[in-house]
Parts: sequence; structure tokens; C-alpha cells
Amino acid sequence: MSRDRVPPVGTSVSAADRLPGGRDSHQAGNGRGTAVRRRELLTLTAMCLGVMMTFLLVTATISALSAIQDDLHVGPGALIWIPSAYTLVVASLVLSASTLGNLLGRKRMFCVGVVIMIAGGVLAATADTTAMVIVAQLVSGVGGALILPNSLAVLGASFADPRRRTEVITVWAASSGIGLAVGPLLAGVLLDRFSWHAVFVSNPVLGVITLLVAVPFAAESLAPEGRLDVTGALLGTVTIASVVYALIQGGQDGYTAGPVIAAWFAAAVGAVVFVAVELRVAAPMLDVRLFASRSFSAVMVIAAVSLFGFTGVAVLVVMFYNNVQQLSALDTSWRMLPLFGVYVVSAFLTGRVIRRTGFKAPLTVGLLLGALAVLGLTTVAADTPYHRVWPLFALFGAACGMVISPSTAAALVSVAPERAGMVSGAVNTARQVGAVMGTALLGSLFTGRVTADLPHQLAAHGVPAAARAPVEQAIASGTTSTTAPPDAVRAAIEDAFTSGVHAGLVVVAAVFFAAAVLALTSVHNRPHQNGTQMSTPTTTPATS
Repeated sequence: MSRDRVPPVGTSVSAADRLPGGRDSHQAGNGRGTAVRRRELLTLTAMCLGVMMTFLLVTATISALSAIQDDLHVGPGALIWIPSAYTLVVASLVLSASTLGNLLGRKRMFCVGVVIMIAGGVLAATADTTAMVIVAQLVSGVGGALILPNSLAVLGASFADPRRRTEVITVWAASSGIGLAVGPLLAGVLLDRFSWHAVFVSNPVLGVITLLVAVPFAAESLAPEGRLDVTGALLGTVTIASVVYALIQGGQDGYTAGPVIAAWFAAAVGAVVFVAVELRVAAPMLDVRLFASRSFSAVMVIAAVSLFGFTGVAVLVVMFYNNVQQLSALDTSWRMLPLFGVYVVSAFLTGRVIRRTGFKAPLTVGLLLGALAVLGLTTVAADTPYHRVWPLFALFGAACGMVISPSTAAALVSVAPERAGMVSGAVNTARQVGAVMGTALLGSLFTGRVTADLPHQLAAHGVPAAARAPVEQAIASGTTSTTAPPDAVRAAIEDAFTSGVHAGLVVVAAVFFAAAVLALTSVHNRPHQNGTQMSTPTTTPATS
């Protein structure tokens, strides 16, 4: 090979610029470089739009639950499965979906996921029964599972330079915050004008736009010499599905209920067998040896913790505004904009500074600031004005931006580019399980605290003893209509709900403080230099 055909390391000059021919060839090279940058930008745009779809559906669905319940007369037990069905499928299949992308093409599987999400959205928009809505969410979950790891893997393969990969991955992670913020706002606007069916039309529209950008511009990539690990895929799916089911159903029936204990047992057995199988196969779905790196394991835990806190705090804030300050879904969404908006900005800026600071500092500082912001929110009461709350939302959003995006990037740049699909599946699984824990565990804690505290609050506010039982029963069934004096009942309910929100926030703060210690003591500052990639076999383009 001629030496002239190999561009210097780190240069941004395209190969066309190095061909002989003087000025014309230099202009041709500039034109080709512009085309490459345009393709990269559009690839990033398409992948971010796909991620926005997956997170927009979560918050839009939650915002539409009350309208769905009123229209279809859904019971509390079935209602929780409308958003949870989607999360269950995404978390269960995301590892297998990344393997399919490695073998069949990451762009191809991403596009298939978008098409499936479009189908799920159309099915939900035309549903007239609770069962049909849940089925539509299950279908959408398959699409979301295909989109999340493969969109991240496409970016990992398209941007091989670790520094550029870090920047684009933080933009990718920030787009999840945009989806979370747009979901309730869009749902609130649509619910003011149309039925709840209109909420589910938004994803099909966004999906069509995503395909129009992704199909012509995103490049295809495959994992070299990959094979389908069928046993690992089945075991991984069963294990994660059991964990997620136990978390969700345990929040409803209690974590000592028979089916929930059976699910925990299945998850434990599945995990042990999964590790044993993956250590023996030649081409594992997930190389569990990666977890021998203390830094890699810590990053996975932090990725789960970040979504645990982000989604958990969002759910608790919605509970507070809906049940304590009696705000509509749209008014609640506007008040949460500082959280989501600052998160997006913080995630983008953190991606720019990581190349100078490394990963340890933003992860540690972000987790500490997040814990402090959440502790500040525990002082919020029913009569607290909004101007005292939004700075805490902004601080928490900034803190999460310093954690969620860098933890994702740190995981991906810890390995060689050809393992991007595998690791993107692993980190997305950790994020999804963390999100489920945020809603299920904190939701269960919130409900338990409200139930336990309500009798004391009713007594403290002078509600007659004969009227307390109907109030407690009304709260347990999801309605506050009672015959007791409304002012006293309302004050008691507000204080009980506030107590439940504060209990959940204290748990989030404690978990964030613990994760900050883990980040400070265990995370390699620059994983692409010191992490697992050093011990991971790689294939360089020059020798392949």
C-alpha cells in the first residue's frame, strides 16, 4: 500500500484531499468532507429521533392514564400495566435486540424497531379496550428494544474516535430528556382538544420522520464474525423479564406475594445459569468477563442509579402536583420544564468537557449535586410557591445531565468499537431496569407511606372517626370523593401525599450519595485508556 494513501492519525482531512491534482482535487476533497459531515449529522439526528420516540411514549402514556381510566373504566391493577407493559418488554429484550443488530445489521434493526413502534402507536390510537391498549404497548416495547441499543451501536460504529464518540453519545443520551419533557407537554395539549387516542398518534408521525432521515443517510454496520447466542438470549430475556415483573407486580401486591417470590426465584436461577453459559460459549451475547473490571461494573451500576433517580423523581413530582396542588397534566408539565430543559443542556455541555476532565469528576459531582437537590425538594409543602421550587428542579436536571450521559459514554468507550452493540445492550438494560426500579420501588414506597400516614393525618385535622374509613377506602381505590368535611379531608390528604413524596425523595438522595462514593472510588477517569478495552481483543481496519 502506498504511504500517501494513509492519512495522519487525528487529521480531519479526507482521503480525497490527498490525491494528486492540485486545486481541483483539494476542492473535491473539501466537498467530500462536507458530505461526510452532513451524513454524520443526519445519522446522529435519526438516532436521536428514535431515542426520543422511546422516552416520549413513557411520559405521554403516564400523562394519559387518567383519561384512559375514565373512558375504559380501568381498575387500578390493570391501569399500572398500561405503561409497565412497554417497560417490561423493552428491558427484557434490549440485550437480544443488540445481538440481532450485530448479526443482521444495526441500521436495519433500528429501522425495523421504528416500524414496529409505528405499528404499536397506530394500534393504541385505535384501541377501544384495556386489553388492546396493553397489547399495543407490548408491540411498542419490541420496537423500543430494537431502537435503543442499535441506535447507540450505530453511533459507536460511525464515530470510532473515542473523543467524538463521547460527544455524540452525550447528545444521544440528552435526547432522552427531550422525549421525557415533550411527552407530557404534548399529551396535555392533545388531551385538552381530543380524546386520549390522539396521544398515541404522535409516535407514528415521529417514526415516519425518523425513517425518512435514517434510511438514506445512516450507514450499516455489523459485528465481525458474530453468531447468535440462542441460549444466552433466552436466559437473558427470562432473567430480566422476571426481575422487571417482580418489581412492577411487587409494587401492587407486595414483595412477599407468592407470584412475586416465584419471579425473584426464577430471576436468581436464570442469572446463575446465564453467567455459566456465557462463560462457556465462544460468541456470548454478553461477555460477562467485562464485569471483572471494577470500573465497568461501577459504570453499569451508576447508569441504573441515574435513571432510578431521574424517573423516580419525575414520578414523585407528578404525584405531588396532581394530588397535593391539584394541577392538571399540562400545568404539571410546564412546571417540570426546568428539570428536563436544564438536563438536556447539561448533558450536551458535559459531553464537551469530558475530554478535559475525564469521567470521574462529572459523575461524582453530578451525583452529589443530585442528592443535594433532592434533599432540598423534601422541604416542599402544599403551600410552597413555585419560585422556590424551580431552582431545585434546574439543579437536579443539571446533576442528571452530568451523570446519565457520561455513564453511557463511559460504558461504550470502555470497549473496542466492534463490541459497541454488546455494551450498548448492556448499558441500556441497566438504564431500563433502573427506570423500572424508580417507578416501581418508589411508587410502592410512596403508596405504603400514604396508606400508613393517612389515618394519623385525618385524626390530626379533626376528621370525625366515623368518616375516616370511607376516606381511606376512597384513597385506596383512587378517588377522593367522600362525605366528610372537604377542607379537613383535603388538608389531611395533602399532608399524607406530601409525606409519601418526601419518603421517596429521601431514598433517592441516599442512593445518589452511595453512587457518588462508588464513582469516586471505582470509575476509571478515562476508560478508553485505562479500562476494559486494554484487555479486549480488537480488530484494526489496517490489518483486517
